[in-house]
Amino acid sequence: MFNKRTRIKELLQQEPAGQEVTVMGWVRSFRNNQFIALNDGSTNNNIQVVTGLGKFGDDLLKRITSSASLKITGTLDPSLGKGQKMDLNATTIEVLGDSDPEKYPLQLKNRPTLEYLREIAHLRFRTNTFGSVFRVRHALAFAIHKFFNEKGFVYMHTPIITASDAEGAGEMFRVTTLPVDGTAPKNEDGSVNFKEDFFGRSTNLTVSGQLEGELGATAFGDIYTFGPTFRAENSNTARHLAEFWMIEPEMAFCDLEDNMNLAEEFIRYIIRHAMDNNREDLDFLAQRLAEEEKQLPQDKRSEMGLIEKLEFVLNNSFERLTYTDAITILKESNHNKKKKFQYEITGWGMDLQSEHERYLVEKHFKKPVILYNYPAAIKAFYMRQNDGCEEGKQTVAAMDILAPGIGEIVGGSQREERLEKLEQRMKEMHVPAEELWWYLDTRRFGTVPHAGFGLGFERMVQFVTGMTNIRDVIAFPRTPGSAEF
Repeated sequence: MFNKRTRIKELLQQEPAGQEVTVMGWVRSFRNNQFIALNDGSTNNNIQVVTGLGKFGDDLLKRITSSASLKITGTLDPSLGKGQKMDLNATTIEVLGDSDPEKYPLQLKNRPTLEYLREIAHLRFRTNTFGSVFRVRHALAFAIHKFFNEKGFVYMHTPIITASDAEGAGEMFRVTTLPVDGTAPKNEDGSVNFKEDFFGRSTNLTVSGQLEGELGATAFGDIYTFGPTFRAENSNTARHLAEFWMIEPEMAFCDLEDNMNLAEEFIRYIIRHAMDNNREDLDFLAQRLAEEEKQLPQDKRSEMGLIEKLEFVLNNSFERLTYTDAITILKESNHNKKKKFQYEITGWGMDLQSEHERYLVEKHFKKPVILYNYPAAIKAFYMRQNDGCEEGKQTVAAMDILAPGIGEIVGGSQREERLEKLEQRMKEMHVPAEELWWYLDTRRFGTVPHAGFGLGFERMVQFVTGMTNIRDVIAFPRTPGSAEF
C-alpha cells in the first residue's frame, strides 16, 4: 500500500527510540544538503529529516527544493542538535513532485504580506498563518455540528437557488439560463419574461435559509442549517463577502430570551472546542496578532491578547440591553459629544453602524453585548412585533450579538407567529404574500411561538483567529470585482 504513513503531528508526540516510520509532505527548507524541514499540513511544526553526508546522490539532493513533495522512510531517533527532540534519519527518499525554486511564488523566507497571499490564495494554505487559520476553521465547523447534534437538532439543507428574498434587501445574484445579450424573451412592457427561464420564474442565489428553516422547525421542533449564502452588496470592507457561510438554527416553542440563551451558549461552546483542540494554532495566531499590533499606534491596539479575549468571552456572561438603552449610552458618550463617530448618533430609530456597535463592546462594556428590541422600521418583516407601542416607537423582538473587533456576529429574532400581524407587516413592507403562501401556511396550520438566529461563520472564524480581514478566513474569497480561483 502506497499511503502507509504517519502524520507529522502524531510523530512529534512520540518518543524517539529508533522506530521505523514513513512520512510524506512538502519541503519547507533544506539546509547544508543534510537537514530537511518537512511539513504535511497536520501542524505548523516540521519534522527534521537528516539525510546524512554521502548517503544520497547529488541528482536526488538537487530535487529537494522548497515545496517539493517527498516520501521518506527512516528511523526516529533522539536529536543530537538543539531545538527539537527528534530527528528522522532517512533511509529512503522518494521525490513525489518537483518544485522549481526559481518559479515558486511563495518564498517563506521573505515573509509575504497578507495582501500578496490573497493574490496566490491557491498556495497560501502552505504558510503557517493560513495553516493555523484553516485548521481552526475546521474545528469550529465540526463543533457547530457537534453542538446541535448533542441538543437533538435536525440538520437541514435549505435551497441555494430560491425565488424568495428572506431579508427583503433586494441585494441578490440572479440565476438564469436566458441569454444575456438582449435577446431574452420579453413581456409586453419590455421586461424579461422569466416564464421562459429554466425554473419558469425569476430565481436568485439565497441570502438566507431562514424561511425554509422555519418550515422544518414547525415539524421537527429544532433544526439548523449550515451552508453558503450570497449577498450582491457592493461592500469592499474587511468584514464583508459576497459569498459566505451561515449557521441558522430555528426553534419551535421558543421566545426571544430562549433565543438569546441558546446563541450565547452556542458561541461559548464552539470557542471552547477550539481552545481545547487547537491551542497550538491559537497560540501561534495570538503571537502573530501581537506582533502585528506592535506596528499600530497605542490607541489602536487591543487591550487584550487573542487568548485573553477568548477566555474573557468564555468566563463572562454577555451584557444584555435594549436598543433604546444603547442609543442613550451612545448619545451621552464623550465619543459622540466630541464628534469622534463618523456617523452621528441622530437618535432613536437610526440603524447602528459597526463603529457604534464596537464602541459599546470595546469601550463601554468591554465584553460581548446582546442588543434587543429594535425599532420595527429597521428590521425585517418576519420579526415579532412587541406588544405595546410607546409614542409611536414600535419595536420588534429582535436581537444582535456584538463581539470585540468586528461588531455584529449574530442576528436573530422571535418570529411573528400571528397570521394577521404577519400579513399586515408584509403589506406595509411590500412583501408579496402570494409568493410566500407556503410560509404563511405555517401560521395557518398549528402556529407556535418560535425563534432563530443567524451566525456568519466567517465573522466567527475572524473573531477566534484574530485575523483582521474576513478575506483571510475563507479559502477563496468572493468580493466585488474578484472571483479568482
